[in-house]
Amino acid sequence: MIDEYLFQPSVDEETHIFATYHVESKDFLKAAKAIAIGQSIGNPDVRTQRETPQLLRDNLAKIIGTSNDLKSRHHGLVKIAYPIVNFDDEDGVTQLICALMGGQMDIDIIDACKLVDLKLPPAYLKAYKGPKFGMDNIKKRAKAIDRPLLGGIVKPKTGITVPQLKELVMELLRGGVDFIKEDEILGSPKFCPFKERVEVVSNMVNDFCDDEGREIFFTPCINSDYPYFLERAQFAADMGIRSVHLNIWAGLPSYRALRDLDMKNTGIFFQKSGDKVITEAYHRYHINWPIVCQIARVVGSDFIHAGMWGGYLSDSKQDLTEVMNILRNKGTFNPTVPSLSCGSHPGLVNTTVKNFGTDLMMNVGGAIQGHPKGTEAGAKAMRQAFECCQLGEDIHQYMKSKPELKAAIEKWGYVE
Repeated sequence: MIDEYLFQPSVDEETHIFATYHVESKDFLKAAKAIAIGQSIGNPDVRTQRETPQLLRDNLAKIIGTSNDLKSRHHGLVKIAYPIVNFDDEDGVTQLICALMGGQMDIDIIDACKLVDLKLPPAYLKAYKGPKFGMDNIKKRAKAIDRPLLGGIVKPKTGITVPQLKELVMELLRGGVDFIKEDEILGSPKFCPFKERVEVVSNMVNDFCDDEGREIFFTPCINSDYPYFLERAQFAADMGIRSVHLNIWAGLPSYRALRDLDMKNTGIFFQKSGDKVITEAYHRYHINWPIVCQIARVVGSDFIHAGMWGGYLSDSKQDLTEVMNILRNKGTFNPTVPSLSCGSHPGLVNTTVKNFGTDLMMNVGGAIQGHPKGTEAGAKAMRQAFECCQLGEDIHQYMKSKPELKAAIEKWGYVE
């Protein structure tokens, strides 16, 4: 009886969430049914008296296609439609992910289950706000309309004191960065307490002016358990901080909670460090990284560490383009700023812009802090690389009059 409700050639796209899985099983058909039934109405193999035809029509997840499509194979794609009536606005992504990637991991007939695509209809998305500012707004405020945003990452990651951080931030400001991000390792240790350092640095950043009149997005790390990350975020917002930084391990629902705080002029940076525990393609159970980015944008991330091009983490052009397209899409929500870091340096500016354009941020740690002439020179070298790219100049000629850029290229090299 259940199969006549379970297998459908199509369903209403406005009332369903569509999830596509890559599944491996010695009985592929049984595995597909186990996901659809088990993640919506109940035990995959046991039917109950309360599973009425009406309940099956309304609440059972549907397999899009016929049962014949799933026979005689052991791996492949299966598309499942989850009725949005099963979710309330308050359930949020906590319940969404629980349904999409939950109990099927415990079913022995399923050898691998990977979430590879997700389509969320407008009726589901109406409960979310998306990024607060959006790409265009942020670039306008940073006076970075025709170039990438320049981010500087605080190094050392931890061990730094408040006076040292103050000195470092001033060097970054003088060097011309648009965005300053503390590393995800820096919590609130006694040698650099969160509130003390935010108060000191926020006053300095908010008072800083240059010839361009740019706004600088200082982004302290608020990593901590509930409710402390909310308290830190609110404190930062009250101090005039323009964005805060939370790592993926806080959980995607935490970003929605942040987005709903009374932080009118404070955005959110989503940090990916550690994501491969969830997204690594070689794992038998995982969620594709672009889907994590999709959800992170929905719940309100203004900046997302999207990956990297040419550093010690170097994604393929195809993979990075897919993520960029998701984040920069101008559909339901404001576009999110894709942040590229993990080995970024001035010699990668040209190849990055050539392949991905200027609607992104290059976020730099080691190549700014480790510049032969110091932190301020490291930031200037990145800005000079941007200028060279904007002007279409030959890098080797251009750097002859730019000692900071010349020193950086000699140390880290140049990629066409």
